[in-house]
Amino acid sequence: MTQDTPRTSTGQTVQAPQSIGQFTTGLILFRNVACALSCLTFVGTGTTQAEEQSSFADNVSANVGITSEYYFRGLSQTDDAPALQGGFEYEAGLTEQLNLYVGAWGSNVDFNEAEGIDSATVEIDIYGGLNGLFGDTGVSWDAGLIYYAYPGAESGLDYDFWELQGAVGYNFEIATLTASINHSPENFAASGAAFYPKIAAFVPVPGVRGLAVSGHVAKQYIDENDVFGTDDYVEWNVAVGYELFGFDLSAAYSDTDVRPNTDGNGEAVIFTVGRSF
Repeated sequence: MTQDTPRTSTGQTVQAPQSIGQFTTGLILFRNVACALSCLTFVGTGTTQAEEQSSFADNVSANVGITSEYYFRGLSQTDDAPALQGGFEYEAGLTEQLNLYVGAWGSNVDFNEAEGIDSATVEIDIYGGLNGLFGDTGVSWDAGLIYYAYPGAESGLDYDFWELQGAVGYNFEIATLTASINHSPENFAASGAAFYPKIAAFVPVPGVRGLAVSGHVAKQYIDENDVFGTDDYVEWNVAVGYELFGFDLSAAYSDTDVRPNTDGNGEAVIFTVGRSF
């Protein structure tokens, strides 16, 4: 499972905010919810095809990264192995304070199932939504839908699921704070309804361009705990990120209150290198 929502290639990476509100959606994504993007201009007789193509390209971004281990909400998704991840996103300004976005993101996974089970080796997330600002308040918002797909897994495993997500955020200059919640009517592996509320913070380090600290605390509520394999649990993450020569570098510490606290659901230090385009 991903970082909750559209995410950057860097998984645990923190990045310097590009505008008023950047959300940590999914495992870890900072989403720009301010209206800094230009609107598409396909209207008017003076627009050439080359100009249209350039305008469309300006609204498309892509990312790729490698992480020492893929963690989603405090739980390992790659069984102590590294992950190659990447995605792309299209975002267009509908008005001065409203944006539309759609995208896809993927990663290798390994759930360490029993021998003989056709399990998933890849996760593909498809997502979309709207984001913007509440008038002149400076409060940003994001609302969207995420579909998590695991092609190749046996249908009886019921891995595929979808979530609704919503977030609000505010940039206090010294830090950006966000509050978000994700809800799935039928969670991973048919484990029933699930909720995931989260509080996150992003703090640029003064005087050091490209250096920032981020963190979050969240709780995963799951209706069918026996099916999912653990009780409802709290998870938290602290990360340091730095942009160097166009690459996003990060080191993150992740932990949960799952007991027994074993490899894959407890303390972990994750290193990530990514690049956005």
